[in-house]
Amino acid sequence: MTDDQIHEAVSLLEEAVTGWKTPAVTIVSQREGNPFKVLISCILSLRTQDRTTGAASERLFALADTPEKMMVLPRDTLEKTIYPVGFYRIKAAHILDICRTLDREYGGRVPDEIDELLKLKGVGRKTANLVVTLGYGKPGICVDTHVHRICNRWGYVVTRTPEETEFALREKLPREYWQVINDLLVTFGQNRCSPLSPRCSACPLSHLCNRVGVGKSR
Repeated sequence: MTDDQIHEAVSLLEEAVTGWKTPAVTIVSQREGNPFKVLISCILSLRTQDRTTGAASERLFALADTPEKMMVLPRDTLEKTIYPVGFYRIKAAHILDICRTLDREYGGRVPDEIDELLKLKGVGRKTANLVVTLGYGKPGICVDTHVHRICNRWGYVVTRTPEETEFALREKLPREYWQVINDLLVTFGQNRCSPLSPRCSACPLSHLCNRVGVGKSR
């Protein structure tokens, strides 16, 4: 895929994903417009299916929807509330640590800068970028495994890790697509461009894709 073709690719993606479910964290951001809820939903979503993330987020925010309220929840209550998200015990500990840090060092406010967010327990670049983009509407590029895989499959970038992909996209992806590329490619990756045996025969972007690393496809 060439630099010029990215505009066509995004347009085709926007049309393709209209019939598929929106990622759970995006639903939280659209419904709440609350950076704290976006942050906590991101933590819950790691290695967890969207359906489980959405339900766990609703249960948790019904109990506590601010750092001040959440930091006083007993850990076992928090664990039971977010179960069965992946690594729920570790995530419960991270959430409580994050809430205490927000209360102590940031006056209860979630930072809106990536470098500050990365100081929080359990927050990586993917989560930090999601909070910045979905929580604050600021420029950022969230790269998860879907974004990393598909951009390399297209041949749009040549990178080894999601972090490398983020910085490569910062150099070449038009800024107008920074905030939307994650939602588009996560949804597309979940429903069409799977890691193994992608559905290339039904892909509206097949004429743009170099199919790098694709062996078997459908």
